[in-house]
Amino acid sequence: MALRKILIYPDSFLRKKCEPVEEIDGDLLELLDDMADTMYAAPGVGLAAPQVGVDKRIIVVDVLPRGEKDGELDSEEDDEVEEEYDRRGLIELINPEIVFSEGEIIGEEGCLSIPGFLSDVKRKGVITVEGYNREGEPVGYEAEELFSRVFQHEIDHLDGVLFIDRLGRLKRELLLRKIEKALGKEQKKYAVL
Repeated sequence: MALRKILIYPDSFLRKKCEPVEEIDGDLLELLDDMADTMYAAPGVGLAAPQVGVDKRIIVVDVLPRGEKDGELDSEEDDEVEEEYDRRGLIELINPEIVFSEGEIIGEEGCLSIPGFLSDVKRKGVITVEGYNREGEPVGYEAEELFSRVFQHEIDHLDGVLFIDRLGRLKRELLLRKIEKALGKEQKKYAVL
């Protein structure tokens, strides 16, 4: 298992519509492991294959808070808990599809590929997602609130859609100006080195 580099906006690969997975093999299982490690190390609650430069319809998600055990946070080992996830909440989905959705929620979103920027995004309130697990077995999840938001965000990545695309025109333009300004500062910093 290894950490993979997360592509950062405006990398054009993030706009690519990904190909479905045709076969589950050792390389794909290694990719799933690497994606989970990369997501946890970031730290994030979801990661899609195109964010690590892979043209496959694969996502990993874990919305369980760090250190949650039987519904409570383990307070005695807080320092250790902050270092690692226990992976009990890890969901790996191959070829995920939203097959049902209803309602609306608005909540703050960020993205590992657009680090440091957040905005309120409108999403479906309740969804049902279907796909395949690492054994190739069909699986499904009913999700709401944060769980629903993370699934929708990651599946959007598989279609080349970023959370900034879900914003209204004015809000998106304002956020893009901030992102471009920050990118300009970063590029200047590296040019000096």
